[in-house]
Amino acid sequence: MTNKIKLAASALFLCFAGTAQEVEFTEYTLDNGLDVILHQDNSAPVVTTSVMYHVGAKNEDPERTGFAHFFEHLLFEGTENIGKGEWFKIVSSNGGSNNANTTDDRTYYYEIFPSNQLELGLWMESERMMHPIIDQKGVDTQNEVVKEEKRLRVDNAPYGNILAEVKKRLYTKHPYRWATIGSMEHLDAATLEEFRAFNDKYYVPNNATLVVAGDIDIAETKKMISDYFGPIEKGEPVEQINIQEAPITEEIRGTYHDPNIQIPAIVMAYRTPSMKERDAYVLDMISAVLSDGKSSRLYKKLVDDQKQALQIGAFNIAQEDYGQYVVFGLPMGETSLDTLVSEVDEEIKKLQTELISQREYDKLQNQFENRFVNSNSSVAGIASSLATYQMLYGDTDLINEEIEIYRSITREDIKRVANKYLNPNQRLVLEYLPKKDSEEVN
Repeated sequence: MTNKIKLAASALFLCFAGTAQEVEFTEYTLDNGLDVILHQDNSAPVVTTSVMYHVGAKNEDPERTGFAHFFEHLLFEGTENIGKGEWFKIVSSNGGSNNANTTDDRTYYYEIFPSNQLELGLWMESERMMHPIIDQKGVDTQNEVVKEEKRLRVDNAPYGNILAEVKKRLYTKHPYRWATIGSMEHLDAATLEEFRAFNDKYYVPNNATLVVAGDIDIAETKKMISDYFGPIEKGEPVEQINIQEAPITEEIRGTYHDPNIQIPAIVMAYRTPSMKERDAYVLDMISAVLSDGKSSRLYKKLVDDQKQALQIGAFNIAQEDYGQYVVFGLPMGETSLDTLVSEVDEEIKKLQTELISQREYDKLQNQFENRFVNSNSSVAGIASSLATYQMLYGDTDLINEEIEIYRSITREDIKRVANKYLNPNQRLVLEYLPKKDSEEVN
């Protein structure tokens, strides 16, 4: 009887996950090229206004890295109609919150307001796009802000340089090879004219997606969008980069010394396909098998049973052009870094030679059903997902249909993809070590 109840509950959950999370949206494009997505949800008096620009670290000049992240900060400085330092005051005094973030592929700005302040959110984002003030005072101010962020999050943070050290070794041609935060020397050397040219090229309506999600009326919102964003002039066409890397055919070995750590780390990293490829979804599932939760293979083996690792994780970092599959481990006690590599290789080899059990597969599917439900649980999350699927994947419908990709992945797919991408001759092995007193940081 108990098993029958569990089966019935599972069936009910799967039915709920497949239907209850349907996200309805309206999608259209203004004459100036601005893509617009509207999602109406009147269950709470809250609205998210957001703009995603198709510009990230990969769009930068190799001698001027850090521009995209710099603009994440710079475009809060003020506009022709919003005074310097007034942006955050306006948002907070009207009951809202806001933020922005940058990746290698895009930059995202958003506000969350009470729904009666929708027009304010649209006006502010249109101001950012149409009337930004880019002057030397603002550049100097934000230069110091970015430097402090780098000191806090990278330079003085334990293991803060790991991803940057991985990327510069995995890529030789593609601009994923530099860190998103970029080089402070490059920012110091840049002229005001270079910053203005970067803005004029990338922060234009035909390189952006506007999403409004929450307690809105579709017709009224369209009218406001037309009023505020329609007059903005279209920019020159933005051509995204298309740089191919030669396959990695021999294991790359590297060493980095971090003055902020006492425990060494081992990193195994593999270059993987674009997040738009089905295999990238399979790699997500492989990560879950290896290290998602205390019952996962690597955690149970190396942390719980054998006491060889303080921490172990496998992460699929999905990006628009390529991805990185990264395994990170901290050894316990006298365990060597080479031992962790061997133990991880043993578990990957099992995935390459044996099908995971049906029980493990069922658990995996339940995990991804849960992720699907949670990803669409807030209006702000829905806004971000709609922009991401439209801009980076080229398919907004994925907000509802992506779960079908995961459902279609078989145990055989997991075995095949592990064999295709996770081989010793296709990877970087990076020893991330403490800095000795007499050593210089590499």
